[in-house]
Amino acid sequence: MFGYRVPAPDQAMLVSGGKTEGTPFRVVTGHGAFVLPFIRKTEFLSLAMFEAEVSEPCVTKQGIALNVTAVIAAKVGNDIESIVNAGQRFLSDQNQMSTLTGRIFAGHLRSIIGSMTVEEIITERQKLATEVLDGSKEEMAKMGLIVDALQIQSIDDMKLGYIAAMAAPHNARIKQAAQIAQAAADQAAAEAEQQSLRKQAEFERETAVTKAGYAAETQTAQAKAAQAGPLAQAQAQREVIDAQTDLAQRQAELRQQQLAAEVVKPAEAEAQRIRILAKADAERTEIQAAAAASNNRVALDQLLIQQLPLIVEKAAAGLSTANVTVLNGADGLSEIVSGLVGQGLAIFDSLRAGVGSSSEPTAELEPARND
Repeated sequence: MFGYRVPAPDQAMLVSGGKTEGTPFRVVTGHGAFVLPFIRKTEFLSLAMFEAEVSEPCVTKQGIALNVTAVIAAKVGNDIESIVNAGQRFLSDQNQMSTLTGRIFAGHLRSIIGSMTVEEIITERQKLATEVLDGSKEEMAKMGLIVDALQIQSIDDMKLGYIAAMAAPHNARIKQAAQIAQAAADQAAAEAEQQSLRKQAEFERETAVTKAGYAAETQTAQAKAAQAGPLAQAQAQREVIDAQTDLAQRQAELRQQQLAAEVVKPAEAEAQRIRILAKADAERTEIQAAAAASNNRVALDQLLIQQLPLIVEKAAAGLSTANVTVLNGADGLSEIVSGLVGQGLAIFDSLRAGVGSSSEPTAELEPARND
């Protein structure tokens, strides 16, 4: 539409030529506005971020020259005051914002570094950046600019070797730590490799033992299988021999029982029968002897008496053939006769005793005959 103007999202539209309250021009951002042609004038101020780079030689508190490089990210503030301040200063040449920002920061950078040592600058870069920002904030605000970020990119002692010397102990410690770490890593790797080798050796040993055991078991099984036939045959033969031995023993026991039944028992019975018969016969003989002794003693004595003359006669007959000389006459002859009678009596007593002691008479004496 004719006379209607709209700024870009990163722009501020400045309208001059009319009445405003407290500002030299009207500021429009984020929306459009009617601008009367030929009466009002319109300009656009960039609100986009810009970059300023600073590479400035500085001298530290110790008098050591350093070359410091920094990058500043800045822009025009979004508030009306900042836009007005920036518009009055940079609207005709907006590229001057980055140049002027760089110069301001270079001055503050030299001032801050001059109050610090190299060690503080190296080890406390954030402190350096914060102090530079704080020191330049007021000046940047007057120009309507704000700083989004300040980054110290590099600090160089321009080949003096101070920074390198300062870093040497730290580098040595780092190198030593790195070497220790490397040695520990190498040792761990060696131990891991040794552990792996030990495990491999153990695995191979266990595998060998397992194989050896399997081979031994296989050989044992094969040997048992090879011996199974002979062992079974020997076992069978042993069982047959044991059975035959048991059979022979049972047969011997049976034969012993048969002999006991057929021979021993009958023999014992026969011996018992003979003992009984002998005892009965002995008792009978004893009874007969007792009867003979009690009943026939007188008859026997009479018989012996009847035979006594015959006995004496037989004795005298024996003397008739003998060459006997009588020295004392009638007395001597009387003595011979007395001796014959005494001899006959002795014979009688002997026969009587023998007949009496015998269990039964052995011979029957005949009566005396007169020849």
